[in-house]
Amino acid sequence: MTVLVTGATGYIGGRLTSRLVERGVPVRLLVRDPRRIHGRWWEHDVEVVTGDLFDAASLARALDGVDQAYYLVHSMTHATDFAERDRVAARNFVQAGRALKHCIYLGGLVPDAHDASEHLQSRGETGAILRGGLPTTEFRAGPIVGSGSASFEMVRYLAERLPFMIAPKWITNQVQPIAVRDVLTYLVRAREHGPSGIVEIGGADVLSFRDMLHGYAEVRGLRRTIIAVPVMSPRLAALWIDKVTPIPSRLATPLVEGIAHPVLADTTKARELFPDVRPMAYRTAVQRALSRLTAHAVESRWSDALGGGASYELRDREGVLEETRTIYVDASPDQVFRAFCRLGGDQGWLAWNWLWKIRGFLDRMVGGPGLRRGRRDPAWLYLGEAVDFWRVEMVERPRLLRLRAEMRVPGQAWLQFSAVPEGEGTRLIQTALFAPRGLFGLLYWYAMYPAHLFIFGDMAKAVARLAMAEPVVAPAVRTRVSGEPVL
Repeated sequence: MTVLVTGATGYIGGRLTSRLVERGVPVRLLVRDPRRIHGRWWEHDVEVVTGDLFDAASLARALDGVDQAYYLVHSMTHATDFAERDRVAARNFVQAGRALKHCIYLGGLVPDAHDASEHLQSRGETGAILRGGLPTTEFRAGPIVGSGSASFEMVRYLAERLPFMIAPKWITNQVQPIAVRDVLTYLVRAREHGPSGIVEIGGADVLSFRDMLHGYAEVRGLRRTIIAVPVMSPRLAALWIDKVTPIPSRLATPLVEGIAHPVLADTTKARELFPDVRPMAYRTAVQRALSRLTAHAVESRWSDALGGGASYELRDREGVLEETRTIYVDASPDQVFRAFCRLGGDQGWLAWNWLWKIRGFLDRMVGGPGLRRGRRDPAWLYLGEAVDFWRVEMVERPRLLRLRAEMRVPGQAWLQFSAVPEGEGTRLIQTALFAPRGLFGLLYWYAMYPAHLFIFGDMAKAVARLAMAEPVVAPAVRTRVSGEPVL
């Protein structure tokens, strides 16, 4: 019996596909960009249909001859119209899947409160559309804890970075986190049962979000002080999380809203249907997630989904510190390339320009070039030319620009931009690299790190906005100057 998996490039879908293939289940995937599964150990063991839930023809091909299907997609990180997109996608799936015997959907716990957020209502509405048109099992889960999950990354970064936190009072609301391994067990085992309607699932522990932070800190041997105050709205909290953690505000908002309303899973039905599934304790889930991170064995991350929001990673690679941000841009690689090639000069650096000017002034005071050199052309760059206090070290249209710092710093620094095709858009990858010279160089990097969180994060978003405003044109053909190719 062939099983269709939608959302296979996402956090849950990729792991579920792996487990189905391990069990010898014939699997078919519906993906927008088949390149996104290259390198997975199971890529040659699955059937792939290129398309999406907004393409009726591709849906028909994907569902042809399929009795069971997993619905693991959402539009929460796309735009302000995510709720309507989710409605349309679910209705299209129902229309195309009339022959399905079993649709298995993973959604979120929905609070009874009449003022539940649009994000939470959308998750419930998607489940209602599927159940109304197809024989469906709808799993509803709270925060999912696992290496690379959005909920776990939010807890991890907050607990690691902030020894003292003033947090909204609603972090004392009770939630029921569940390990990703247990979620996958429920999803796989659901194939053995008939359509079961709504099934709420949760872990072994009922905790508050503050308990989750303290629990993580204790596993890591950290001491953290958290004070709850009744003054912070969920939207403001999501903006703060956007700055302190890798989770963008568009994804942080539904996560935070899921905590702002107390909601616990009624697991009675889950225990009746799956009596041998015993969800693990929260601390056990944290320990397993940390061990996967330490072993560099993270199978998938929250940011894997096509067209997802920004992601962030800080790492030390053989003495070179790398701070990488990525963001999906609804524009062509050439548009993105032309956007990041406009940085500097009269246009400035798009975000926090007054801080760039202060940095340029300080650089001049210690004998560096500062920002006075500007740039030769507002749009085009040559290899080797100056851009303010940077030098163009590498430029390859339409994919790469690397700038080497010539400001006075205790080490060597680079700023690199890449444009990688992804589906119908582009993944913008912005990387700041620093090779510190001695202890002072290392101290300099970490002293600048808080500023980087805001400056580089906002700059990546500004480059993305500029790219979407760039006209769609064929790559320009220009003459050579001094024997060097011109972009």
